[in-house]
Amino acid sequence: MRRLRISQTRHATMEPAHRDLTSSSPEPTMLSKSLASALPESVIFPHDAAAFKQSMNSYWAQQECEVIPACIVRPRDVQQLCTAVTILKRGYDEREKQAGEGKAEGLFAVRSGGHSPVPGAASIKGGVLIDLGHFCEVTPTEDGSSVAIGAGAKWIDVSKVLDEKGLAVVGGRNSAVGVGGLTLGGKLLLVASLSGAALLFLCSRADTKAQTGGLSFFSPRFGLVCSNILSYEIVLASGAVTIASASTNPDLWRALKGGSNNFGIVTRFIARSFPSTQIWSGFLYMPAPQGAKVLAAFHECVNRADSGDPSTTYDKYAAGPIACFSYISKLGVQAISVNLVYTKPPENEKKWPAWWKTSSFGSLWRLWSTCKVRSLTSATDEMSMLNPPGRRQVFATTTIKNDPATLAAAHDAYCDAIASIRRVNIKGLVWTLVLQPLLPDWSRKGDANPLGLHGGIDEPLVIVSFTVNWAESRDDDFVQTTTRRTVEQIDAAAAANQTGHRYRYLNYCAEWQRPFEAYGGENWRFLQGVSRRYDPEGLFQKACVGGFKLGMVDAEA
Repeated sequence: MRRLRISQTRHATMEPAHRDLTSSSPEPTMLSKSLASALPESVIFPHDAAAFKQSMNSYWAQQECEVIPACIVRPRDVQQLCTAVTILKRGYDEREKQAGEGKAEGLFAVRSGGHSPVPGAASIKGGVLIDLGHFCEVTPTEDGSSVAIGAGAKWIDVSKVLDEKGLAVVGGRNSAVGVGGLTLGGKLLLVASLSGAALLFLCSRADTKAQTGGLSFFSPRFGLVCSNILSYEIVLASGAVTIASASTNPDLWRALKGGSNNFGIVTRFIARSFPSTQIWSGFLYMPAPQGAKVLAAFHECVNRADSGDPSTTYDKYAAGPIACFSYISKLGVQAISVNLVYTKPPENEKKWPAWWKTSSFGSLWRLWSTCKVRSLTSATDEMSMLNPPGRRQVFATTTIKNDPATLAAAHDAYCDAIASIRRVNIKGLVWTLVLQPLLPDWSRKGDANPLGLHGGIDEPLVIVSFTVNWAESRDDDFVQTTTRRTVEQIDAAAAANQTGHRYRYLNYCAEWQRPFEAYGGENWRFLQGVSRRYDPEGLFQKACVGGFKLGMVDAEA
């Protein structure tokens, strides 16, 4: 099945803290009883109300909190995880014998940080949820060249440790995002009051939570997140634990650099690290009438890397600008925020880095700015705290070339959708268009990956994404339909201008999108082949829900 496999469920929307999970929880299954017998201290059932509720409410998106498993397995170490996978594999084999040619439901899901907006991406109705929360180590080597990171850690855990050591890794831009999802593959709100005014501006922003490689503040210097992972510790479908690196299982090592959860359960990453102190970062906030000037500044900034003039080559310390256009339905207003980052602090902390000062962003009129020298933890926290958990969320994405007409068409599509949104009373909706660049040089740095970008692009691309949040489940269908229609409108404009690109950033994909097809046929077939070698019976294709699958179930049917 090429599309995201999800568990469908709809409940009335409530605040997570007040939901009664036990009232709608499924009965224990034979499989969950087997797991509890083997791992009595690591399995949580719904009747363990406090622990079960705490675990379920740790998801970011409200939809995920509403998908209730039969039990939650929280392995305390790799050996316990191996035991759990062995039991799941045995249950899967028995079910396959009984199912014959029939299509069976999924058995389990795996959660790292739980930051996906898709119901069933890291949860399963009536099945087994494997929670990697205990795999949260962050251990730098003595020489500072690499760091071991547990798959259950969040990026704030990583940055806090590395800030103290004067180190950094190519990692997430949102402190609340899980390491596992971002690193294996690839939204934020601000509420602030204007001085002297009662108006509130909520400005939504995007981040690199990636299950497909991941963008980072450090991508201009070192490449994508996945291209800077030296090795993976992974539990395979057989229940065995192994290492994937350039010298050990190199095919699996490459496949994990964007292949999502199709090969096993990764428990630990060894990431390259490098010296880093403070960075310069923050947001510019502007009113909606500045939209055309922001689009022009974005295009000019990204285009400086493709001008052919060596003197205007993209500054490797300048992260790609993130331009966000938000409509806040409650207030009936639009606003703009632009994130700027420079990963080397300027000599004069009170002045902008020269790269940004001389860009078109430097001269834009703005309401206010939060740009300053700060720690990496502070910069990623600014992203995270502005879109807290407990709201309904949806993403969708496409990719275009850095073409002024197509950028304008994307903004027009965003504005067209606002007209239809205004006719519907959607409680608490924030509708945000996000633009961020992906430059050819970034995709070539670091280790090769199967994304179809390593040497496969020769001009700047723009990742266009929508991050939308709202309050009530009754509006789910309208929001999802509107988001899809808007993305398709942008794709149509890009096709007419011949400025589209096949790549789809997996972390921002909606469930109806097909990111692996966008990797290109050769890379897609490579990933399918690796899956067959390491998971010949298809445990992670058929029994593990969530994540985008490789299309092997449909192909073999």
